[in-house]
Amino acid sequence: MDPPEDQARDHGDAFPLLEGIDAPADLRRLPPDRLPLLADELRRFLIQAVSRTGGHLAAGLGVVELSIALHFVFETPKDRLVWDVGHQAYPHKILTGRRERMHSLRRKGGLSGFLKRDESQYDAFGAGHSSTSISAALGMAAGFAQLGQRRHVAAVIGDGALTAGMAFEALNHAGSLDLDLLVVLNDNDMSISPPVGAMSNYLARVLSSRLYTSVREGGKSVLSQLPGIREFVGRWEEHMKGMVTPGTLFEELGFNYIGPVDGHDLPLLIATLDNMKSMRGPRLLHVVTRKGKGYKPAEGAPVAFHGVTPFNPETGKMERKPGGLTYSSVFGNWLSDLATADPRLVAITPAMCEGSGMVRFAREHPERYFDVGIAEQHALTFAAGLACEGLKPVVAIYSTFLQRAFDQLAHDISLQDLDVTLAVDRAGLVGEDGPTHAGTFDLGFARMLPNLVVMAPSDGDECRAMLQTAYEHRGPALVRYPRGAASVVGGQTGFETLPIGQAQVLREGRRVALLAFGAMLDPALEAADALDATLVNMRFIKPLDESLIRTLTAGHSLLVTLEEGAVQGGAGSAVNEFLCRDGRVARVLNLGLPDRYVAQGTHAEQMRECGLDGPGIVASVRRGLAAEG
Repeated sequence: MDPPEDQARDHGDAFPLLEGIDAPADLRRLPPDRLPLLADELRRFLIQAVSRTGGHLAAGLGVVELSIALHFVFETPKDRLVWDVGHQAYPHKILTGRRERMHSLRRKGGLSGFLKRDESQYDAFGAGHSSTSISAALGMAAGFAQLGQRRHVAAVIGDGALTAGMAFEALNHAGSLDLDLLVVLNDNDMSISPPVGAMSNYLARVLSSRLYTSVREGGKSVLSQLPGIREFVGRWEEHMKGMVTPGTLFEELGFNYIGPVDGHDLPLLIATLDNMKSMRGPRLLHVVTRKGKGYKPAEGAPVAFHGVTPFNPETGKMERKPGGLTYSSVFGNWLSDLATADPRLVAITPAMCEGSGMVRFAREHPERYFDVGIAEQHALTFAAGLACEGLKPVVAIYSTFLQRAFDQLAHDISLQDLDVTLAVDRAGLVGEDGPTHAGTFDLGFARMLPNLVVMAPSDGDECRAMLQTAYEHRGPALVRYPRGAASVVGGQTGFETLPIGQAQVLREGRRVALLAFGAMLDPALEAADALDATLVNMRFIKPLDESLIRTLTAGHSLLVTLEEGAVQGGAGSAVNEFLCRDGRVARVLNLGLPDRYVAQGTHAEQMRECGLDGPGIVASVRRGLAAEG
């Protein structure tokens, strides 16, 4: 990592305008004709910065002009600017006083890769999950109205995030309220977008102009006095706008729709935003942008450059990721292999095809592949419906996103005991993505549900066997596995299963028994050798291997549970509850993630911080033994 002074030296005089921007107020002092040059500098700086740290790139490149225009027109932070998700907000970070810290992006103690209220006053709302921006912004607008304050609130949401039901719930509510709210739809992929050109830009100027607005509202006022005429004119206006714009839906929801406009035309953006700033009520600006804009490698492969490792900015060539299989690829290979053998299998993902390892399956079995968009709740209930008709649905979902569909997991799948397999990726800590994406809570909320079998593999071979076990189990079953490399010894070609609820004793020792759940087996191996402890690969969180736990209690003075998840309500709690229910007195030490959100860093740094690496486990156990006397 280059130190800050080296970065500054590298930049030299390449960014004369940008280096004068330490806050949006500095940006607003620039003459408008200098802003396109600032956009060019900002785009080049962003490429340089992310090439060193890795992170999200293509989305940010697509909103450079939009970021400048919003901060130029609105008086942030007094006016609230709410970005959805945050992976497109790097230009916003650079313009709001964090330029010199971009070298620390996603690193321990550095800038978050997402939005954080405690990182900057310009981050009006923290975000890591999508589709929250409109709800939050509407709440802010309602808050200002309650306080009698006149401030502007703008939410920026992408076309992908707009697929979530929560976004439409917020739009529906906003349209029914007489509150001043601007929603900016950043559209870089949706089919509702017609070609952006002179006509659509002209229409945007006209529809957002003060003259049009005053005539429109004044005409409504006059015509409202004439029976039947107002309804006729309203239908005529809707019909005419529907012919030339895709905004009929938003108008029906109660928004004054403007667009689509070219999101890379700064003068047009500023003029349109300035006009819309003076409007009242709910407004929606439809902006069309291009992911990766201005950087040819990203323009040519926007999906690959959505999230990147460090790369060569001249060529776009990324650093190689460590070789070998990942847990995601173990899942993807199993899914494709089994689909060939079983025509009942169907697979569902909420917009995580690449991340969940489903590219091969989608290519080989397109008729059985369902990407439902950013709609986790729908994904689970859709799977439940498929199961009702005798299909065998497999839902691939990140742990942190499964949280958003807890009710569907409980009410629509578990309660009805439906045959759904859940492949839960990114369980545990996730390194540089930080707490918004950490799979911290799945063990706690999953194991409380009746009928649900919960498993955690310790390596790639076990992961494949558990997926097959879940699939063949007649009822709901969940396999949670971590992000990253999966050690594999077997050929990864068979369909072996495991006996449900049976743990595996890997080492016999004295006094201490380490009960490792899932990926905690690796650091537990190191600790077991140092402590001469018995080591158990627990495999199943629900049902537990109760018989083995009874045996371990009788032969050891201390049981230590190890999990990469929240201690509260997790796998260790399941062991405690069983011992109490069974009437057994035993000393138990529960080691897992602390009762706080673990900050970003490398995965190794996070595990060390939480005392879940080998030395940390040894130290905790020795303290426990010392307290025993």
